[in-house]
Amino acid sequence: MARAKKAAAKSPSKNATNGNDSPVVEASAIEDGKILDYITGKPVAENDKERVRQRIARALFHEYGINVDDMEPDFKVKIEDSGKTSNKKIDIAIFEPGSEHTPENVRRLVVCQKELKIGDKGAYKMRDHDQAAKDLDLLKEAMAACENCKYGLWTNGLEFFFFQVKRTKFDVKFIPIGDWPLADDSIGTRDVASHAKLRRADPEMLRTAFRRCHNFIHGNEGMPKDAAFWQFLYLIFAKMHDERQPNDKRRFWAGRFEKDGQLVDEQFDREGQKAIRKRIVPLFEEVKKKYSTVFRGSEEITLSDRALAFMVAELAKYDFGRTDVDAKGAAYQEIVGTNLRGDRGQYFTPRGPIQLMVSMLDPKPNERVLDPACGTGGFLTATLAHLAHKFQAEAGIEPGAESTQELASIQERLGEFVKKNLFGADFDPFLVRATMMNLSMAANEPGNVFYMDSLAFPRGHLAGVEPAKSAIPLGSVDVIMTNPPFGSEIPITDPQLLRDYELARKPGKQEDDFAWGDGYQKAVAPEVLFIQRALDWLKPGGRMGIVLPDGILGNPGDEYIRRWILRHCWVLASIDLPVEVFIVEANVNILTSLLLLKKKPQSVIQAEDLGKRTDYPVFMAVAEKVGFDRRGNTLYKRSPDGEELLEEVEEVERIRTNGHFVERRLRRKKRIVDSDLPYFREGGGLVEGPIAAAYQEFRKKNKEPGT
Repeated sequence: MARAKKAAAKSPSKNATNGNDSPVVEASAIEDGKILDYITGKPVAENDKERVRQRIARALFHEYGINVDDMEPDFKVKIEDSGKTSNKKIDIAIFEPGSEHTPENVRRLVVCQKELKIGDKGAYKMRDHDQAAKDLDLLKEAMAACENCKYGLWTNGLEFFFFQVKRTKFDVKFIPIGDWPLADDSIGTRDVASHAKLRRADPEMLRTAFRRCHNFIHGNEGMPKDAAFWQFLYLIFAKMHDERQPNDKRRFWAGRFEKDGQLVDEQFDREGQKAIRKRIVPLFEEVKKKYSTVFRGSEEITLSDRALAFMVAELAKYDFGRTDVDAKGAAYQEIVGTNLRGDRGQYFTPRGPIQLMVSMLDPKPNERVLDPACGTGGFLTATLAHLAHKFQAEAGIEPGAESTQELASIQERLGEFVKKNLFGADFDPFLVRATMMNLSMAANEPGNVFYMDSLAFPRGHLAGVEPAKSAIPLGSVDVIMTNPPFGSEIPITDPQLLRDYELARKPGKQEDDFAWGDGYQKAVAPEVLFIQRALDWLKPGGRMGIVLPDGILGNPGDEYIRRWILRHCWVLASIDLPVEVFIVEANVNILTSLLLLKKKPQSVIQAEDLGKRTDYPVFMAVAEKVGFDRRGNTLYKRSPDGEELLEEVEEVERIRTNGHFVERRLRRKKRIVDSDLPYFREGGGLVEGPIAAAYQEFRKKNKEPGT
């Protein structure tokens, strides 16, 4: 039996680094109930409204390219009402770049309300500008009072109402618009818009945009959630396809046109909405033909003109090609997780365990990677994000600061990896399509995702079996990462299928040496068979990571499974996960572990059967903290006095200003999520966490067995 070494999970130290190798300094603390204002860096009370304001402030820098030195929170504006003058605080004021912060220099204003929250099963009927008129009064009064203000925004975190101010000799008009221009731009017609003005999405704002789109269809169109989900994905696919076209061939946009002597936003005008449909429907027909492996050909965009215009306007502003793979994956999983959860033991793996498994197995660009129970593709897209960070590090590129050429090179390498080395399979055809769309969003390639029953492979009648036999025959894969369907409630009972598996045999009663009894069991939980099937797919020396219920690793009746694993594999690592991981993110109350294995060559198995065994160390860890409690509330590291600890992080962004790109750097203190697993800090940026770091140190001192 192997010797075991337990790895201690330690908190980040002063010399720690984040996932992007940027220095992290644990410099100070902040009292409970406070957060640091993104604009000033000073503590402010944390509440639902403040969370909205902070999200907007980050987006103003990362998405719109507005310098924080040109912003001011709680700016007082003198407003006249019924002959009386009063000072009203406006949540964020934005000034002429480099100017004094006076009412005369205000160019944009933002009013925030507390975050609008809806349950997983609920839907909010989102309002138009007229329906929300009463809530918008303060913003309009403030814009009117600041004589040089050009733009305004009112938001409650889900609804966004943008305005452009038009002044005449006689009055002030507030024209609804779909979005603000970037820092150095003014709003014109579509004819003067260019691809360079699409923007890299802030992670939080992209998740908000996805929620807005899905909620609009579900709440305003009355569509069931699953139907709304597919309409949303159709448009995502169309958007990704459109980004690959030359600028003058683009159709996925919502522009402005002149009507009655003024520019009108297509999103808010019936004629404009019809014009958007006229562009999008033929674009989607092209998409279906080009991606015939994803689409059956009968799919249609059934949204109303208004809903279609809303979604196109919402998505068109972002450059998905420039947006971080992690950010796109997180936004996608948030929508897909509440819509496609199945009834055969399927639930979608939380991001923390996914990131930990990918980090520890460390798939290489030349290795073939497979998830035989891929669901919506979480492990596959996390692999792409892992490789993207590798490519950036190799080239010395800071995330967010890539040139167009550097970005194109990374995207090309990811696309080639998806085509040649990344594979998935699932027995749910809807999940197969969802994974292909997820990969397309991540790397512009739908990938090799097979509709089949992996446990029946290489037999089976589903459409993906034959192409999979050619692409991924048993014994051909380097790395497998998977979270198979769990549970005795969905057993495998087909006698023909069970006879393909040693682990379906009746276990023997001998305790010292491995032995089988007579015949086969009548029913076996699917996760047990997935252990053997994953190993069958690996090359000798191949690595696998699998999520398993703790019973397999601890129940006395499952000892035969553990003995089989130890006979055929070297155990690289075992990590216990707390119940919070799956309760919060998958609504499943179960204790699980991550088991990392390496396939032994047959010669090693034969030698060990003859008694030639060599002990080796095994990495073991317990994840006690995952960054949130059972209700999903984020937990942060605290000092002995109970104050939340802060780290200083440098944010880098390439901003288009005055017609060219400049690099901007911003140092901000942020709270530290209290997690032993990898996590994403506020505003983006992957932090590997102490378990992944401990495993890397463990491997420096202890080579993988079989190496």
